[in-house]
Amino acid sequence: MLAHNGAANWFPPDVGEGRMGDWLKGNVDWALSRDRYWGTPLPVWVCDREPEHLEWIGSYDELAEHSGPLGDDFDPHRPYIDERTWNCKECAGTMRRVPEVIDAWFDSGAMPYAQWHYPFEGKDDFEGHFPADFICEGLDQTRGWFYSLLAIAAMLDKGAPFRNVVVNNLILDAEGQKMSKSGGNTVNPWDAIADHGADAIRWYLITSSNPWVPKRYDPVAVQEASRKFLDTLFNTYRFFTLYANAEDWAPSEADPEPQDRNLLDRWLISRLSSVVMGVRSELNGYQLTRAYRILGEFVSEDLSNWYVRRSRPRFWRNADDDDTRAAFRTLWEALRTVCLLSAPATPFVSDWIHCGLTGKSVHLEAFPGKGSPDRSADGIEGRDESLEREVEAVRVLVSLGRAAREEVKIRVRQPLKRLFAVVPEGLQIREEVLGLLQDELNVKGVDFLASADGLITLVAKPNYKALGPQFGKETELAATAIRGLSEPELEAYSAGDPVSIEVAGRTTVLSPEDLTVEEESKGELVVRSENGYTAALDPTLDEELKAEGIARELVNRIQRLRKESGLAITDRIRLGVYGPEPIRAAADGHQDFICAETLARHLEIYDGQVAVNGYDAVQNVTIDDMDVVIALNRAVEDGPSGAEGRIEGD
Repeated sequence: MLAHNGAANWFPPDVGEGRMGDWLKGNVDWALSRDRYWGTPLPVWVCDREPEHLEWIGSYDELAEHSGPLGDDFDPHRPYIDERTWNCKECAGTMRRVPEVIDAWFDSGAMPYAQWHYPFEGKDDFEGHFPADFICEGLDQTRGWFYSLLAIAAMLDKGAPFRNVVVNNLILDAEGQKMSKSGGNTVNPWDAIADHGADAIRWYLITSSNPWVPKRYDPVAVQEASRKFLDTLFNTYRFFTLYANAEDWAPSEADPEPQDRNLLDRWLISRLSSVVMGVRSELNGYQLTRAYRILGEFVSEDLSNWYVRRSRPRFWRNADDDDTRAAFRTLWEALRTVCLLSAPATPFVSDWIHCGLTGKSVHLEAFPGKGSPDRSADGIEGRDESLEREVEAVRVLVSLGRAAREEVKIRVRQPLKRLFAVVPEGLQIREEVLGLLQDELNVKGVDFLASADGLITLVAKPNYKALGPQFGKETELAATAIRGLSEPELEAYSAGDPVSIEVAGRTTVLSPEDLTVEEESKGELVVRSENGYTAALDPTLDEELKAEGIARELVNRIQRLRKESGLAITDRIRLGVYGPEPIRAAADGHQDFICAETLARHLEIYDGQVAVNGYDAVQNVTIDDMDVVIALNRAVEDGPSGAEGRIEGD
């Protein structure tokens, strides 16, 4: 049994090696009988005169041979089995069954054989299914089902009865305490399902921690996990259906092939292929938590926060019909594949969305991921690893650039002149991907530099708490020496190389706690760095940039008012903007942009003192500390299209 136990893969390994292994090393004989009425009768008959005379019965045929025909309605349980007697072969006594039944764990351990009625029949079925690919049960089953499976298989010389074992641990309450009725901290599962839904609870339990780790049932955490994955997936699906219905789109052969689609489409298809490979690989390794964390991150970050947000204009009123079809087809494929991957974890949500996408149940479809590295059997294209690396580099630079904007409190809608960027050596970013970087950070140009030497300088910050015990009265001298370290010395210190200072004639090698090395920007640039990436923004604003920023803020406020007014996404509007001269100048200079973004047929620009009349929706807003009034109503359908501007007032 020890050898068979060692041949199985245990998750976690320490249960197989420790708890189960230790139990087997100290194993004692298994007492199979139980003094109970219900259960599988112990199949041994004992002579009522000489207890040493006994017979074990191994089949119905053998029982019939001893006690006579069993009949079609024979019931092998008590009390009927106890009625079966026969004459003892060795004396004049009668053979009667002993009153005990078999330990119920023996029944459980006999499951692999009993389900096929092996060895009496079902030999091919048994051999095709034994040993089990995997089993899972609670931690306490090391002395129960896990043991009985192993013991019976060893007794029959069948080898290990399972290849993989996933050990489930306990679910605790929100405070980490074991649930108990006496403690009053149990959770009614039906109440939990009513509050959150079965899929939300399943997703939380799978993704919060590995099955073999004790986990807390926390309703707040369930809601958060559901919001990040299920709500994001629902919202993405609703976005798709909203615009697909508006554009009357359905998947067809007219949709462009993946290689002919937009850069973002090709990137998402590549990421989707990577996710399929990752999820499938982790599931094959019985790492459920890692598998579905991969999928959750893809849905929230790649699909929703990046692809849909970046591609939104392509789904509606796009002059390029092929590009629109490509966007819809890519999003449709992504949603469908996400449903296929998530079906084992969230069966209800996945099925509902998949039925909406295809008209078919997700549970009747093949799990994705089989096929060649270039194209899987389910039609998902292979990876474009270089494109994935480039987009990932852009996303890192975007994150750094936004942090730089926050430092100087310049919103993203405000355009800036230039970004200076440094990426790890050897990484080349194509022009198409570079355009994403410019749009995301709203900069007019990007310059790539070989290094960040001209952008930042390293500065040493002494840690007085660490220096005090070492230098005592000479602590300030040590701090001054640390501040005087050269940039090459600080680079060496950051790399973990030994760097020393001299204080009062004594040389001391600096420890990791003695100081921190910080980066400071050179000149007016705002610089952020991380893992070989550097983003340096020029925060200087001229009047032209300020005007464009105001125009973008106007679009943002107008879109909010459209939504609050209950307008459909297809409704054209008549638009009025009231405000001081900088607002009017920005609206006048960017009329085409404002009208295109807000579906305005007319744009009327007024002095802030003019009365607002003739509009259904009016709202006062503040832009750059200036009071602005925006007003709109639904435009007449047969009116002229495009921007038609008019300025009134001074």
